[in-house]
Amino acid sequence: MHHSKRDILLVERILANDQSAFKELYQHYSRFFILTALRYVKSKEDAEDLVQDAFVKIYKDVHQFDSSKGPFLSWAKRVLINTCLQHLRKNTFLDFVGNVLDFKNTFKKPAEALENLNLQDLTKSIQSLPKGYRTVFNMYVLDGFSHQEIAAELGISQGTSKSQLSKAKKMLRNNITEIEIIFGQAYA
Repeated sequence: MHHSKRDILLVERILANDQSAFKELYQHYSRFFILTALRYVKSKEDAEDLVQDAFVKIYKDVHQFDSSKGPFLSWAKRVLINTCLQHLRKNTFLDFVGNVLDFKNTFKKPAEALENLNLQDLTKSIQSLPKGYRTVFNMYVLDGFSHQEIAAELGISQGTSKSQLSKAKKMLRNNITEIEIIFGQAYA
C-alpha cells in the first residue's frame, strides 16, 4: 500500500480510538524518527526521549493533521524537529553532533543510487561542521525548512541563515558531488 495512504488509514483508526493503530504507527516510524533526532542531539538516550515526547504530541494533536496540506510523515516529522529544537533551546543551545547516519530513509531517491555513496564520509563531514553551520545545513538541506523558518526558529536573521548555509556548503565542498546526487540540486 502507498505510504501516505496507509498513514491516512492509520490516522483515521487513531482518531477512532483504535489503540493498536498508534502502536503500529510508532513501530513503523520510531527508527526513522530516532535517526532524525540524532542529527540534532548528541546521545541516543536524548534522541529516544525526544522521539517519545514527539509521539505523545503527535497522538495528542493528530486531529490537527490535514492531509490536504501534505503527507502525514511531513507533518509528524515537523512535530519531532520542533521537539528537538525546543530541547536544544533549553539545553546549551545547539550543542549537538549532527549525526546523519541513515540518509537512505530520508530521501525520496531510489535506495540503489544511494548505496554507492560513501555515506560515512559524508556523515563525518557534516559532523565536523561548526554547530551553527550544521544546524542550518540540517534544517535547510535535510529537513526542508525555509530560511524564514530557520531565522524564526533559531532567533537569527535570514541573512545569517543564508551565510551559515553557504559557509557550510563551502566546508563540504569535497562532498558536494555526493550531496548533489542525493538531493538532485546544485549545491555549488
